[in-house]
Amino acid sequence: MTTPLALILLVMLVLWLATFLRSAVGFGDALVAMPLLALLLGMAVATPLVAWTGLLTSVLILSTSWRRVDLRNFWRLTVASLAGMPAGIWLLQHGDERIVNLLLSLLLMGYGAYSLYRPTLPALTHERWAFPFGIVAGVLGSAYNTSGPPEIIYGAMRRWPPDLFRATLQGFFLISNVIVIAGHGLAGLWTAEVLWLTLLSLPVLVTAVIAGALVNRRIPAAQFARLVYVLLIVLGALFLLPLVV
Repeated sequence: MTTPLALILLVMLVLWLATFLRSAVGFGDALVAMPLLALLLGMAVATPLVAWTGLLTSVLILSTSWRRVDLRNFWRLTVASLAGMPAGIWLLQHGDERIVNLLLSLLLMGYGAYSLYRPTLPALTHERWAFPFGIVAGVLGSAYNTSGPPEIIYGAMRRWPPDLFRATLQGFFLISNVIVIAGHGLAGLWTAEVLWLTLLSLPVLVTAVIAGALVNRRIPAAQFARLVYVLLIVLGALFLLPLVV
């Protein structure tokens, strides 16, 4: 392990900020971590490192909030996501990533903006809607490692309160990260540097999860919904960046 101390400290700072955001609102850690860690460490290290820390973050959050997981939605989303993965693999092999990014960006920004200015947007009232959202998540996750947006939109349209939103998403992300990490292992990405940085990040992740949980419990439901919608717009804008840069 030859990573300089200053670089390790920068990596830990990025992981703390990313994990704090994930713990506070339930998602968004990869938005912070991936671009910065790719610059600091390169994609070959950043990608498996974010996957490992994402898995550990899910475990830490669920260790204290697993009772808040909506199991009826969780199993539907997970099963549907697994069903969508073969189509995602086909899309990865034959599809145009730029078109997918454009459509996903327009969907996220459109839904986020519409929700901000139309608070009477109809809510989804039945768990069966988890199946189409889960299938889309499986397709996007296996094709472009972007399974989160459909789940976030589903939770927002179900009007989940902050603690349920946060916990249920972690259950889904936990399964997703296990599958992704297994794939990384088969691809030979479990290097000594990745595993060492993951081990060093453990105390960083614990403190970030605790801090984020304290914030999550203090966000009123209405303000939390608006925050999610704003983050969806930001997420959509980030998907546009590869198309314009």
